[in-house]
Formats: sequence, structure tokens, C-alpha cells
Amino acid sequence: MFTNRYLQDAFKVPLVIQLTDDEKCMWKNLSVEESQRLARENAKDIIACGFDVTKTFIFSDFDYVGGAFYKNMVKVAKCVTYNKVVGIFGFTGEDHIGKVSFPPVQAVPSFPSSFPHLFSGKDHLRCLIPCAIDQDPYFRMTRDVAPRIGYHKPALIESSFFPALQGETGKMSASDPNSAIYVTDSAKAIKNKINKYAFSGGQESVELHRKLGANLEVDIPVKYLSFFLEDDAELEHIKKEYGAGGMLTGEVKQRLAKVLTELVERHQVARAAVTDEMVDAFMAVRPLPNMFD
Repeated sequence: MFTNRYLQDAFKVPLVIQLTDDEKCMWKNLSVEESQRLARENAKDIIACGFDVTKTFIFSDFDYVGGAFYKNMVKVAKCVTYNKVVGIFGFTGEDHIGKVSFPPVQAVPSFPSSFPHLFSGKDHLRCLIPCAIDQDPYFRMTRDVAPRIGYHKPALIESSFFPALQGETGKMSASDPNSAIYVTDSAKAIKNKINKYAFSGGQESVELHRKLGANLEVDIPVKYLSFFLEDDAELEHIKKEYGAGGMLTGEVKQRLAKVLTELVERHQVARAAVTDEMVDAFMAVRPLPNMFD
């Protein structure tokens, strides 16, 4: 979301954020009501990142799908065969039909005509989609279909996932709270997770570490600092000193804990200030003033 915030600030562009509450309902075996509740909670975390309400429209699939949006869904659906969607997404005969029918829902926010209240008469606009790399199949499909139904192909900026604290071979999992740092974690929890679970590329002893230095390719604290430490000069200094043995693992972990604690605490303050009325304002179907200033 911080990438989206940067792009909005830098280019003064309208931003549309899709909350795929229907997808969560189908893939995670949640009720419709629980999926909708979680979507609004997700919206609060998104809003806390500091988006401009005058240039941002957040929508829930359950609430918004219909009208022009649904017409585009049907156009996309008619262009994708069952064999192709099985090949792209790996669906099997055991998957329910909701999963098979979902890809057009995620595809059509790429097209301005899906949002007539925002982009009426501006179907020529091009769409840039910042997304995680696991969403790539949806938009490869979309790029294939778009010219066939008279629309521009969307462009993508794809981000990689954070590695699990336990290392590149591990995986972040909701069932293992120690595999990741959460925006709800306390300063004490952040420090404990980093010290106890963040995989280190340092050596087994101080003497050996001073001699050989850290293996930065596997060191999770350094990887996390590469994401979150804004001072590039400091980051390069840490890499140089740590890689040469001048800094110890404990020092690097301590710096990471400080960086993440400050970030999480800022987010928690901003999140606490987001009201239901603010969520309603971002999700209201209305023209956005100054969209193209």
C-alpha cells in the first residue's frame, strides 16, 4: 500500500482499491458476513496509510459489482475458455464453480468503463496495477483479453513477498504468529520476534564472525532493513560493516527492531484515528473532485 500511496502523491492520480471480500469468502471458507466485516477492517488499515480521499475510491466486490462493472465481467468471461482458466489457475474438478467464475471480477477494475461515476467519457485512460507477484496470473489473463474487447492492456508493478522471519525457505503463515511482524504487534513483541526468530547470517561465535563476517544473502534482518530503512547510506554502511564482521548480529537486530517499532507505532496511531465514517467516505460511490489536476 505504501507503493500506491507514493504513486498517488508523486503523480496526483486517481486510485481505485478493490477489496475482494468475495474471494476471501470462496477461498478461505468464511461466511459472507465475516468476509464483509474483514474487508472494512482492511479498509481502515489502508486508509491509515494516508491516502487522499479526494482521489481515492475503495470498493468491496459484494457492494459494488453490477451495472457497467458486471457488463465488463461478462465481456471478459466470454473470452476465456474453461481449459484456459484451468491452465492459468490450476483449478481441479474438486474446486467449486465460484473459484472458476472469479477471475473476471479481479480483471475488470483494469478498465475505466467499469467505474462510470469516476471515468465517464474517459475510457481511453490507461491503468497501472501495483500488486504482489501472486496476482500475476489474473492480469496476464487480463492483458490477453483486453484488446479483444476494445480496451488497453493494464501495466503492472509487481512486488515480491517479505521472507518469513525464519528464513527464505520458510513461509509467512497466519497459523504461526512468529513468522512475521504484524501491524498490531507491541514494541516488546517486535523486539522478541526479531531477537528470537529472525534468521541470522552471522557466524557461530564472535571470533569467527569478526574474521568471516555475515552472509548477507541469507540474513533476514538485513533483508528487512532493505525494505524498511529509508536512509540508503545507513543501509549500505550496515551491509558493509556487518558483511565484514565489524557489526554483530545483535546490533543489526537492534536497529531493525527500532525501525519496525517506529513504523508500526505510527501506523497504530493512524489506524486508531480511522472512523467508520471515514471508511464510508472512501467507499461512497461519488464523483471525485480534482481527479485530473
